[in-house]
Amino acid sequence: MEKKQDFLRKIVQEDLKSGKYKEVVTRFPPEPNGYLHIGHAKSIAINFGIAKEFGGKCNLRMDDTNPTTEDMEYVKAIEEAVHWLGFDWDGDIKYASNYFDKLYEYAIRLIKMGKAYVDSLSEEEIKEYRGTVTTPGKRSKYANRTIQENLELFERMKNGEFKDGEHVLRAKIDMSSPNMKMRDPLLYRIRHATHYRTGNKWAIYPMYDFAHPLSDYIEGVTHSFCTLEFENNKELYDWILDALNLKEPRPHQYEFARLNMSYTVMSKRKLLELVNKKLVSGWDDPRMPTLAGLKRRGVTPQAILNFCEQIGVAKANSVVDVAQFEFAIRDDLNAKAPRVMCVKEPLEVEIVNFEGSEQLEAPLFPSDIGKAGSRKLSISKTIYIEKEDFSLNPPKGYYRLTPNQPVRLKHAYIIEFVEAIKDENGEVVKIKVKYYPNSKSGQDTSGIKTKSAIQWVDSKTALKAELRIYDRLFQVEMPKGIEDLNPNSLKIVKDALIEPWIVETNVERFQFERIGYFFKEPIDYSKEHPVFNQIVPLKDSWSKKKSKTPQTKQKEQKMHDGRSGELAKLSKEQEAAFQSFLELGLSKQIANIFAREEKLASFFKDALSLYEIGAITIANLVANEVNKAFKEGKEIKTKDIATLAQLIDKEIISSKIAKDVFNLMLKENKDPQSIVKEHNLEQISDPNQIQALIDEVIEKNKTQFEAYKSGNKKLFGFFVGQVLKASGGKANPRLVNELLQKSLN
Repeated sequence: MEKKQDFLRKIVQEDLKSGKYKEVVTRFPPEPNGYLHIGHAKSIAINFGIAKEFGGKCNLRMDDTNPTTEDMEYVKAIEEAVHWLGFDWDGDIKYASNYFDKLYEYAIRLIKMGKAYVDSLSEEEIKEYRGTVTTPGKRSKYANRTIQENLELFERMKNGEFKDGEHVLRAKIDMSSPNMKMRDPLLYRIRHATHYRTGNKWAIYPMYDFAHPLSDYIEGVTHSFCTLEFENNKELYDWILDALNLKEPRPHQYEFARLNMSYTVMSKRKLLELVNKKLVSGWDDPRMPTLAGLKRRGVTPQAILNFCEQIGVAKANSVVDVAQFEFAIRDDLNAKAPRVMCVKEPLEVEIVNFEGSEQLEAPLFPSDIGKAGSRKLSISKTIYIEKEDFSLNPPKGYYRLTPNQPVRLKHAYIIEFVEAIKDENGEVVKIKVKYYPNSKSGQDTSGIKTKSAIQWVDSKTALKAELRIYDRLFQVEMPKGIEDLNPNSLKIVKDALIEPWIVETNVERFQFERIGYFFKEPIDYSKEHPVFNQIVPLKDSWSKKKSKTPQTKQKEQKMHDGRSGELAKLSKEQEAAFQSFLELGLSKQIANIFAREEKLASFFKDALSLYEIGAITIANLVANEVNKAFKEGKEIKTKDIATLAQLIDKEIISSKIAKDVFNLMLKENKDPQSIVKEHNLEQISDPNQIQALIDEVIEKNKTQFEAYKSGNKKLFGFFVGQVLKASGGKANPRLVNELLQKSLN
């Protein structure tokens, strides 16, 4: 299939045509702090795909600059995911940590040029001095240090002479820049943590915004493709390369819309929370949107790549309906998966006029697929059909077996009801039927008309199987996190019956007729105990679940321009507002909401003007909690939201606790500070208190501690969860992670 000439490919084409670059070099640069998900598949397809199309090369690089969250387990998972999708990288895997010495040299060069300085303000003061989107920032007094002082302090930082947070290295740019990213951004911070590759060699680590452009430059990358959340980082990306006088050819950053999908969470942090809290079986749980989860579920790489191709490469963020992804999966499997029979809830059927046993030949694919292949089916006096395929008192439109309606057994004969046998509760436990010998499928001369064909299995040859029926992990269209989990996302059918060919063949994916597409579970499957994961049902059942009110339909009609999933274009005034919100550092999704919802935008601006605190924190509260309250007809004070945001930014409470505080604000009609005090909701940020909890948890879990020390690093999440549990959920997660790293290692 010829690739569409999207705007990224046009840029590459022009750059090669003009001679700007002789060869295209792209890179896929994940941070190894979690498993890759479906959103990363789009970036993989773009970076590796474009490099291949234009005869270039693509690097796989781990942007491993944060020692507190990264692990070799994630590196291996990333490597496997890229290979599974069918791509290979140029040379060996690359690591930002390979360049730590060179990055340190670049930092020294900036200091010597007077373009970077060591700042000794506290984290709180740095936030305060940064200013707001409406007021310029104030430069630190430490920016006046001499070059020699800065060089000496920076070397001492490297040598581990200072505590975490005592000093940082900052670029000297412009504290009044409208782009908050350019207000003397941090380049290095102190982290006394063991890096999974460099060990304890370094006590300082580069920030992503410093390491990323320079890693690209060192590797000879030409086109640095990033998702739109890095749009505001582009100015800093260019500034670093310009400030160091790094000449062309050099990399240039281009942004594209990330993949957002309904009923799906794309945050590694939130996915890690699901894993750590054991709400899923692991990163490869078949319900997870991770590539490992999709692989285990049975989704093929080609289905994912086809889906990425279908949604295309855009410049503006949008939300893709997950049904479109499910359609791509079905479309891929339709021509690949043989049709076989499975009975989920068996009902015993005795064919009263059938004696002995017969072998039938059944095709594996319908005629319109154009694929050959068949298997043997046996039929005898006793068979099993689906319980729902028989009704004594059928509703209107029921076309299966009834006392007055015969039905065809798929690939076999027509049967007709004779008698129902019930248990003491009046439930049908067995039925007796008769069959028509001259009604054999393909040779029917009976003249009997039937309205449907049902699946069945022979009692003599059928095998018992376990089916794992997966539904969407989240039950709301735009999930926030674990509070929106679907409690019915997994249903296990223990006593399903399947035809024996399914186990005998080496084929892995099947269409269980009238049920869905299934995959032999790669870990738990055995011939003695066959286990199957449902990849996807045969049709979208969720569209029926979503009942829309006339008001909802009217709002959707107003918001959309008629094309599925696309929002109506913003007016000129809305577009200007949208851009102003982006300049505040807000995400495009929230900026879009505020541009369209005047009441929310006004509330946000009023709250922001009350305190000099982060716009993003307030924006998240307004777009989520306040928005929900407004829809319920409740009123909120702007001062309370500003105060709540301040409590979050100062780490007095966590974002999770903030939701509880907000709900109590509505219930008790009190200000957030009073609620936090009265309900004792302050976050525990005393390192001594947290360390005491850690020591207690380790003491109680000596077996897990020894296993961790022996190399089972997956248990780190277990210890985090235990410490948070011991604190009643009030321990500062950042401190818990930092102190656990030291205690466990």
